[in-house]
Amino acid sequence: MEWMLLPLKRYADFKGRSRRKEYWMFALLNGIISLVLVGLMFAGGFSMPSAANPEAMPEAPGPLFWAGVVLLLLWALAIIIPSIAVTVRRLHDRDMSGWWYLGFIALSMIPVVGFIASIAMLVIFCLPGTPGPNRFGEDPKNPTSAEVFA
Repeated sequence: MEWMLLPLKRYADFKGRSRRKEYWMFALLNGIISLVLVGLMFAGGFSMPSAANPEAMPEAPGPLFWAGVVLLLLWALAIIIPSIAVTVRRLHDRDMSGWWYLGFIALSMIPVVGFIASIAMLVIFCLPGTPGPNRFGEDPKNPTSAEVFA
């Protein structure tokens, strides 16, 4: 649980490096909370039109649905800055500038290129960080591994 909450503790810290574990545990936390809130929306009466009878109008959603919508929007607003920060720090761990993230976002708006850029970004986030210190700081896996007498 500590790894899931670490990006929230480092809310707007765009300096330094983040391990894969920190990034992926935060992504897991976001996925779990989003699934719970979407489940709350479905429990509140959110329904899709039926394929068997597409003309039938679904019922109006209840108050539980709207509570889920509000909570999901509040969660999305609360984590947008920590999400960007942990992504930038993850790129720093690979010895890449945080500006690469903006490049990946821009490339993702181009239909076919965006799919390839998304896969490339996923691969980068799955690769281990550079061992030892790099230009963005000490190795988060082993910060004491720097050569003292070099």
